[in-house]
This record gives sequence, C-alpha cells and structure tokens, in this order.
Amino acid sequence: MKRIEAIVRPEKLQDVKTALIEVGATGMTLEDVRGFGRQKGQTSTYRGISYTVEFLTKKRLVLVVPDAQLETVLQTIAKSAATGTIGDGKIFVSPVEAAIRIRTGETGEIAL
Repeated sequence: MKRIEAIVRPEKLQDVKTALIEVGATGMTLEDVRGFGRQKGQTSTYRGISYTVEFLTKKRLVLVVPDAQLETVLQTIAKSAATGTIGDGKIFVSPVEAAIRIRTGETGEIAL
C-alpha cells in the first residue's frame, strides 16, 4: 500500500476529486493548508498599494491506495490538477506498512 499526499490549487479540488472517484479511489482526507514553493508567494495590488502574500492557500489530499492502483491514481491527480502554470502543486508517495479499520478490525488492503 502507498500513501499519496497531493498539494493542489483550491480551484482544482473538485476536478481532482471527481477524477479520483471515476478511477475507483475509495476515500480521501482533505486539509486546508498554506505554503510556498518556487514561486515564493504572490504579489498583489490593493487600492494602489502592492503587498506580498507569502503563504498561498492550497488543498492537501491524503489517500492510501493498493500498490496496483498507484500509477493510475498518480496520473489521475497530475492530469486533473494541472493548469500548466507555476503553483500547480506537488505529489508525494510514501510506503504504508499497515492499515486497520477500527470498526471491524480488518487489516491490510481490505481495510481501505
């Protein structure tokens, strides 16, 4: 099993969620996060005064998927989150050693 953590633009969240459901992703966790990467924030102008927003608002999706589903899910997130401009986000993949469904005690991939 693999844990996928995807940081995406807020306006792309619905597209990513819909695409993941279509490829059979069974669940995900969503968090509102703020941060910056290579773009180092964003400069805006309000009433003639420029200011910099250092930490941009993003959405973080966390999913755990079976190894067999990993590539499909990664490609789905990358394709549905892309706008082609800086700040589209990142995807991180980590191994998962165990999963336990608390309600039933099921373990492994069946617990997903």
